[in-house]
This record gives sequence, structure tokens and C-alpha cells, in this order.
Amino acid sequence: MMRSVLFLATNLAVVLTFGVFLNIILPALGIQTGNMMGLLIFCMLFGVGGSFISLMLSKKMALMSVGGKVIDTPQNSEERWLVNTVARLAKQAGLPMPEVALYQSPDINAFATGSGKDKSLVAVSTGLLHSMNQDEREAVLAHELSHIANGDMVTMALIQGVLNTFVMFFARIVAEIISNAVRSNNQSGEGLGFLARMGIIFVMEMVFGLIASVIAMWFSRQREYRADAGAGCLVGKEKMIAALQRLKQSQPSHLEGQLTAFGIIGRPRDLLSSHPSLDDRIRALQSAS
Repeated sequence: MMRSVLFLATNLAVVLTFGVFLNIILPALGIQTGNMMGLLIFCMLFGVGGSFISLMLSKKMALMSVGGKVIDTPQNSEERWLVNTVARLAKQAGLPMPEVALYQSPDINAFATGSGKDKSLVAVSTGLLHSMNQDEREAVLAHELSHIANGDMVTMALIQGVLNTFVMFFARIVAEIISNAVRSNNQSGEGLGFLARMGIIFVMEMVFGLIASVIAMWFSRQREYRADAGAGCLVGKEKMIAALQRLKQSQPSHLEGQLTAFGIIGRPRDLLSSHPSLDDRIRALQSAS
């Protein structure tokens, strides 16, 4: 539950922070809620722009959050195997060589991030290297490289940016509707005050932000199936099935926040889960031709 709460809290924090800036900037520029196009353009600038700024910083933030270190020169046989396998699979998938990082964690997990195919990162936990056999590790790496090949990081950033745009836009439309209703019932003809309007916008951004997170997580779950299928094409679906079955025996992942969207394992399915259940993923691979 904590990972979904953190994902939701992170996204809501972005929306609410940009919302405060919009509440200050829009009146200063003379843009009223009635000017739909102007309002939508500014919401898009903040919503999509903020999402892509986060994407640009994703590698650095991801490494900081897990304490990962990029492997520049492999120091042992495990690191050499890891770098060589990523290089081989990347070449097989037609990708530039991503950066490879290792982080200390008992979790069996890995994730991919980065702002593009030529600026990507694959990070692997020590728990994965120590708990999986070679075929299973190879399948997990193929899964992460499939995320990169499918452009999932950019796609999810775009989806989140568009959703954030409409969260901020419709929150202000609802506040204006309420303000107009108050004005029509007020003998003085006054609508909501600034603080009251801010409060309504804040609440509506939280409500619409929750709905947006449900939509974003649905897209994330679909892309997990695609990454599993991509791994099956790269190394064989039996290896990917074996890796998923091994993951069923592992302890819950401690990846936090938005990193869960591109980890190999998530929590059991629900509306705010970034991953389908492992059983569903296994069944999807087994039924694939």
C-alpha cells in the first residue's frame, strides 16, 4: 500500500505546487477562468512541462533514491556478467547501450528509467543477482530493456503530463462554476473570495488527481504486459515465465514512488497498482502464441 500512496502523494504534490503558481500567475497576466483557451494552454505548460522536467531528472533521482552506483568498470564477475548481458540484449533489441547500475537491496528487483532510448539506465538490486539463476536474471534484464525499446518512460511522462493538465484545468472550471452559483445567490453579487476559491481548487485537484492516478496506473499495467512479451521475444517466454514464478516467492519490493512503474515487480492488482498481478502476467505469457 505504501508504494501506491507515495506515487499518489508525489504526483499530487506536483499538481498542487504548480496549482499554486497558476493561481498567482494567471491573475497577474489577466487570464480569467472564462478564457478557456488561455487557461488550458497555461495548464498544459505546467502539467506537461513539469512531467518532462521530472523525466529529465529521472536517472539522477532514481540513483539517489536507491543509493545505486553506475558501473563504469566492472569490478568482479557478477558486474562483468551484468554489463555484458545488458550490452548483448541491447544490441539484440537495436538499442544504444544504456548505463548499468547496481544497488544494495535484498529485494529481487530491477528498473529502467531515463529521458530517452539513448539516455537510459537499467538498475539491478544485489538481491536479484544473488537470488536468481542466470536465465531468470537474463529475462528480467530483457524485460527492462523492452521498457526502453517501447519508449515507456517517455510515454508515461506524456500520459501523466496530459492528465495533470486536465486535473489543473477542470479544478479551476469547477471552482468558477461554484463561484458563479454563489454570486447568483448573493445579493451583493460577489462570488467566492480568493481563499475560498483556492480551497476549492485544492480539494478538486486532489479528487481529480486521484482519478488521474487510476488512469495512469491502468496504462502502466498494460505496458508491463508488453514488456513481458518483449522479453519473451528476446530470450524466450519460458525464461520470462520462470523469472516471474521466482518473483512470486520473493519478499515485497521496497522501490518507492514513481520507480515502481518500471520495476520488475509491483504489488497485487488494484486500481492504483503500477503492475498486474504476477499470476496474470504468467497467464498472459502462457497464452501467447
